[in-house]
Amino acid sequence: MTPNAAPPPTTNPGIGLMLLLIAMASIGPLSVNIIVPAVPGLAASLEADPGTVQLTISLFFGGLACAQLVLGTLSDRYGRRPVLIAGFIITVITSFAAAAATNITALVAARTTQALGASTGIVIGRAIIRDLYTRDRAASMLGWVTMSTVLLPMFGPLLGGVLDQWFGWRAIFIFVGCAGLLILIWAMLALPETRPAHAGGAMSSAQLWKEARTLLTNPVFLGFVLCCGMISGPYYAILGGVPHVVISQMGRTSTELGVWFLLSSFGYMLGNFFAGRFSVRFGVNAMVLWGLLIELVGAILGLVLILGLPEPGPIAIFAPAALIYIGNGVALPNAIAGAVSVRPQAAGTASGVAGFVQMGYGAVVSQVINYPLAGATSAMPLILAMLAQAIAGVVIFWLLVRRSSPAE
Repeated sequence: MTPNAAPPPTTNPGIGLMLLLIAMASIGPLSVNIIVPAVPGLAASLEADPGTVQLTISLFFGGLACAQLVLGTLSDRYGRRPVLIAGFIITVITSFAAAAATNITALVAARTTQALGASTGIVIGRAIIRDLYTRDRAASMLGWVTMSTVLLPMFGPLLGGVLDQWFGWRAIFIFVGCAGLLILIWAMLALPETRPAHAGGAMSSAQLWKEARTLLTNPVFLGFVLCCGMISGPYYAILGGVPHVVISQMGRTSTELGVWFLLSSFGYMLGNFFAGRFSVRFGVNAMVLWGLLIELVGAILGLVLILGLPEPGPIAIFAPAALIYIGNGVALPNAIAGAVSVRPQAAGTASGVAGFVQMGYGAVVSQVINYPLAGATSAMPLILAMLAQAIAGVVIFWLLVRRSSPAE
């Protein structure tokens, strides 16, 4: 795990490193998405109620959140490479442990621990990109990387539905474990250390605490971080609530749900394309605002469809979701780039805090959304939750972020 020599920030990192970053960042979203169609079947197989089975998703988000908070700081102190490799070792072990689980308690424990490792690709990948690029360029690169990263996870629900339907839910975790093992070997062979040389080796605990306090008292940083939560919030609401609405309320199959997820996820990929293409030209702040406004329009469209269609089907959810995902793809890479650029010397810590808020908030939303939906006969609670978060995102941006000046 000895760090390799880091390329200078002005050096093009090369297609090989970018492909590795894409693969590393994909394993976390894939691990979330791939299990979604199997949730109703898991409840029957393990003789558990749906709310308890939902913990395999919501606590996974919680694990992602807590791990990012710690991993970002560790990568600032010890370097990006050793922290990432250790995280992927955890991912592989816990994926196979989840496949071997014989009760819901063991599965939830394995999934929660799995998240601790799967988050390394997300948080360390963001820090590596900020190590190599300035703020607006980092936002652009995050957009391109995220667009590519979405490609595999967007097939996750469909793949999970097929694996569940043909081989059973255990095959899902075996697949994730094998994918994580391949990425681990690749990272051990090819990943360089990119932590800036000016970091001067491991940061002391006092330095890390000082950086964290400086970040947490900066209103612009807090604005970007809270925007990350509100930008992602509708996605987590969909992820947590849609299985109940589409499978339980509408009587559709898990494979059909996976197809709908796949189609709507092209919106996120398109949004990431816009972020990669236009972030350098228009800047971080403008792209965050535009993305938030697109999400707001998507949520309003969902409300119109639910109220206007006599018998709303999956299209009433996933058509607005596609538009919301476009806004998410435009705004999120720029909000992350803005957050990690407030203090570039603490990019790992900033990335971890942003990820903690984003994923922690997602864990709460994905679990809580099931309670109003449990007694509902339509998707209205889900639509209202998405609308409220879209409005909150615009308000937070206007109050905390809009007057911030660009940073290198």
